[in-house]
Amino acid sequence: AGARAGRAVVMCAEGGAKKSKAEPAAAREMDFGDEGMSASRDDLPGSELEAEKNAKLKEIERLRAAEKFIEVDEGVFECRVCSYSYDPRKGDRAAGIRPGTPFDMVPDTFSCPSCKADKTEFVSVKKVIAGFAENQSYGFGTNTWTEAQKSGLIFGALALFFVLFLSGYLLD
Repeated sequence: AGARAGRAVVMCAEGGAKKSKAEPAAAREMDFGDEGMSASRDDLPGSELEAEKNAKLKEIERLRAAEKFIEVDEGVFECRVCSYSYDPRKGDRAAGIRPGTPFDMVPDTFSCPSCKADKTEFVSVKKVIAGFAENQSYGFGTNTWTEAQKSGLIFGALALFFVLFLSGYLLD
């Protein structure tokens, strides 16, 4: 007998399928180790399926609202016209601005050395740090680091370990 979708088909001696009957309950309720799983989605009525879907969407929206993107000012200002960067640590010797001069202290007559745009065309460069607000203060302060900073720490530590490991061969 062949089984299809919970029904058994009884084959006749003539080779044709004569009638179908329901499989015994024991055959349908086989244990595959998934007892803790809920009913399949096909068994749920449409309203319960919609309610489950809406509950999941609400949870996703709640988590998105809790996620906080922190913008940290790098102190560098970039021209929106040509992407020239003014770094206060370097200043601008051509314009007579000494290193260490913050952008707020730069005269209003300052213009971009590349495209001659006004000082008003400069915007602050910010780096974005993603994460949940309640997690930002945990750990050693690395939760507020950018991806590049975290990668630098990881690969720097691996390089240091490698050097220390190889230095063991220099011991006599």
